Amino acid sequence: MSDLLTTEEYKAIAAGLSLPTGAFIDGSFRPAMSGATFDTTNPATGEVLARVAACGAADVDFAVSRARDAFEDGRWSRLPPRERKEVLIRLAKLIRRNARELAVMESLDSGKTIFDCETVDLPETIHCLTWHAELIDKIYDQVSPASDNHIAMVVREPVGVVGLVLPWNFPLLMLAWKIGPALAAGCSVIVKPAEETPLTALRIAELAMEAGLPAGVFNVLPGSGPDVGEPIGRHMDIDAVSFTGSTATGRRFLRYAAESNLKEVTLEMGGKNPAVVLDDAENLDRVAAHIVNGAFWNMGENCSATSRLIVQRGVRDDLIARILAHAREWPVGDPLDPVNRVGALVSKAHYDKVCSYLEKGQKIILGGKADKGFVEPTIMEVARDARQAREEIFGPVLSVLTVKSFDEAIALANDTEYGLAASIFTANVKRAIRGARAIRAGTVTVNSFGEGDISTPFGGFKASGFGGRDNGIHAHDQYTQLKTIWVDLADDGDEAVA
Repeated sequence: MSDLLTTEEYKAIAAGLSLPTGAFIDGSFRPAMSGATFDTTNPATGEVLARVAACGAADVDFAVSRARDAFEDGRWSRLPPRERKEVLIRLAKLIRRNARELAVMESLDSGKTIFDCETVDLPETIHCLTWHAELIDKIYDQVSPASDNHIAMVVREPVGVVGLVLPWNFPLLMLAWKIGPALAAGCSVIVKPAEETPLTALRIAELAMEAGLPAGVFNVLPGSGPDVGEPIGRHMDIDAVSFTGSTATGRRFLRYAAESNLKEVTLEMGGKNPAVVLDDAENLDRVAAHIVNGAFWNMGENCSATSRLIVQRGVRDDLIARILAHAREWPVGDPLDPVNRVGALVSKAHYDKVCSYLEKGQKIILGGKADKGFVEPTIMEVARDARQAREEIFGPVLSVLTVKSFDEAIALANDTEYGLAASIFTANVKRAIRGARAIRAGTVTVNSFGEGDISTPFGGFKASGFGGRDNGIHAHDQYTQLKTIWVDLADDGDEAVA
């Protein structure tokens, strides 16, 4: 990505965008069968950006039939791995060529800052697709140690037609996290973007066709959860669903699978992620910078956001002072102004939800103000049983809890129904490893905030999800089945061993 532009230049790009409005099924855009549409709006201004096809169960049926045809005739599923790799690399190159327009489209549709879209979301989307493309012809199958008279091959096969249900907080990046390994494996996909943020997924589908992906392999159905998500979850000819979103909706997909064809379900859901800062942590200024980034990046609309600061009493005051200094470097405002680090929350409904946690009676250390879709970075000291300490806020709100000891800190970190991510800050290597092993979370970072990278599996424990992992080689497990092929080599005169 090149250097950031000015606000005026970004607004000029926005004014010239041609926004996709149809569902993308079997290689082309088309209206919903019902003719229904819905408005997708700019959260920062309330302006209607486009009227997009509102798909329903009939559209799901049609898309699944086209995806099934594509899978069964092998136009993608049986394409040599090298050829699938070349198509996905061409797609990544096309995204890079159109990155600036995609970044503006993403910012307009989601309220995300152009700073994040340009410097994080688009580069990581491109890297993710390229990484999985390069992996296609480098995952080897296995031969088991059977006997002299047998060969037993353990091979991976694409699972089939998969439903990919996306969240609204990282529309492009979560799309890449799912289509990267799914398409690499040879699956056909039915993508349901979040109703709030359908635009970039539709544009990526168009670019995928330009890259040479066969018709029917990559379908995008915008619409509501009840109208599109549930029919995907209940469809008898969808083999697997990968879902990222709320825990409540994830539970529904398990019910849909149980009540239909027992399709495989992978869930990546919510979090109430702790940052544990012990009294021997070094360089508190650097610690503060990590905590602020973890809490306020992407407006806190991040399932792995640092939402609980669990700090040992000896460093509490010094750390808070440094956090306040860093938090003031996160200006709030127009998402298309590259100076701003905090944009608009994705919708009026979500804004109202986040504002409900700014209720009076809490000890506000910083911020606490909200206006017209924007919420200031907020830090508050809370009781351990307060809503702010226990519920996923999904906004730029950091709750502070003070503890006396290492053991108390770890116990408090685990005192949640979630287990997605956590971080621990300490100069003591033994305590760092002990703490990382004791915290029940899928990713634990030491002396930093983060989620690992494309090479490390990402997912959660407890109510944060299960069934598989995104990222890394492990992501391919979601979209493949293991098959044993047992070959009897015995001569006619030999006694076969069962």
